[in-house]
Amino acid sequence: MSTLFETQAPRPLADRLRPQSMDLVVGQDHLLAADAPIGRMLATGKLVSIILWGPPGSGKTTIARLLAERTELAFEPLSAVFSGVNDLRKVFKAARERRRVGRGTLLFIDEIHRFNRAQQDGFLPCVEDGTVILVGASTENPSFELIAPLLSRCQVLVLKRLGDEALEELLERAAAEMGKSLPVDADARAALRAMADGDGRYLLNMAEALAELPSSPILDSAALAKAVQRRMPLYDKSQDGHYNLVSALHKALRGSDADAALYWLARMIVGGEDPHYIARRLVRFACEDIGLADPGALGQAIDAWRAYERLGSPEGELALVQCAIYLATSPKSNAAYVAEKASMQAARESGSLMPPKHMLNAPTRLMKDLGHGAGYEYDHHTEEGFSGQDYFPEGMRRRRFYIPGDRGFEREISKRLAYWDKLREKKS
Repeated sequence: MSTLFETQAPRPLADRLRPQSMDLVVGQDHLLAADAPIGRMLATGKLVSIILWGPPGSGKTTIARLLAERTELAFEPLSAVFSGVNDLRKVFKAARERRRVGRGTLLFIDEIHRFNRAQQDGFLPCVEDGTVILVGASTENPSFELIAPLLSRCQVLVLKRLGDEALEELLERAAAEMGKSLPVDADARAALRAMADGDGRYLLNMAEALAELPSSPILDSAALAKAVQRRMPLYDKSQDGHYNLVSALHKALRGSDADAALYWLARMIVGGEDPHYIARRLVRFACEDIGLADPGALGQAIDAWRAYERLGSPEGELALVQCAIYLATSPKSNAAYVAEKASMQAARESGSLMPPKHMLNAPTRLMKDLGHGAGYEYDHHTEEGFSGQDYFPEGMRRRRFYIPGDRGFEREISKRLAYWDKLREKKS
């Protein structure tokens, strides 16, 4: 129960505008509509344990609180940042007592991914026997952060970052709550929504700050940038955002879209990614997705890495940009990558087959007596510079691992291989 002083204390705009019913939650219709997962749970009155995975300011805490109200469950909120095993024990004890008198408990755990494996194991009995309905909120990918037994007992629901329409609705509610319009023009208002980067709470905090400014002059985009602090892009260098952007950069390069590749490269740099890591990924891409279609691609990637190491940031980042453009506009081939996988598989399956004796060196008389090196043809002494001998192990049929494409320099390699195949067939 709130005290008199608490009710008179000022509350942030984001807290005052916290939705009091599900129909006021914006941007999450794919979960809350009548035919959506949460909508169906509320319609049937059967709530199951769920993990709400989504970016900051997308409504995870609000939805959890409203679920408890709609289902008449006791609401027990905990933060994984500030809570431990003793806090969980107290909640579970209270939940068991409520259960004896016929009332259920909704345990909401914010930042649930911050609990360690032992703490997560502690939820399992109470979740499994229905002592609590668990609603966990996470900004990190549950697949990486939560243990498999807990995930198997929960339904993972993904919240979206708030779109432009949802953010505009929040601005309209803010103006109505504060009783005044924000002193910004249309372009600045659009810029304000963009600066929020899908975070509704952050948008309302900026709106509250702008409301303190005089009603004139009306701010344009440039003046807005000076008046409020831009939100840093959501990017965790060691978690899901990191892998998403790396994947986006790699796929844009593979798709020969230089402009998209430059955008994702810039997102990683702006987000604070280590440029050495980016350089390493560009080197990998040159080998995996270009290979011998353009033998110069790997050299470009290595040179860009060296250039960055010599210049540092921000000057060296231009070398990474140049490299990304080169890789995106190069002919593509994954023939070397496919050849690596196929040859590795063959090596694992074939065991310890010995090379044929004609391929073995014979540095001692004993080895010569055993036939090592016997019958070896020195390719340079043949008319074509090609002996056509079999270099696979005895008992293993010849395999074709490397199949060059018909793009870039691999077109020439394909001609050479075809020529050698004909000579090999002739000599055999």
